[in-house]
Formats: sequence, structure tokens, C-alpha cells
Amino acid sequence: MKLISIKRETKTEGRFTKKMGVLQTNVTYIKKRFLSIPYKTLHKYRETYYGEVKDCDDCRLAR
Repeated sequence: MKLISIKRETKTEGRFTKKMGVLQTNVTYIKKRFLSIPYKTLHKYRETYYGEVKDCDDCRLAR
């Protein structure tokens, strides 16, 4: 049994950008787990409508 593992998880979230407004997108979280309990998010990114991969810091959650 591993003590520390890394897991990738995808969720659908609502995001807001200035150019496109509100959009629903898949956000992928890469989390570090200790005994299968998540304790740190290493990275989160999203795929745009055009297929590009962007960091989630580019957009805000609210208007």
C-alpha cells in the first residue's frame, strides 16, 4: 500500500472570461494524496473550446 499517491480528477465547472462570458468547461485537478485523503492541489488546468490547454488562473469564477 502506497502512503503518498498522485491522482488526476476532472470536474465540470462554470467559468467566466471577458471575451466569451460564462462557459461550462472541464477542469482537471492534479492532487497529492496521503492514505487516499487529498491534502494538496499540485496543478489545475482546463481545456478551452478550441482544444487549447490553459491554466485556471486566466479566468475568474464570478463576474
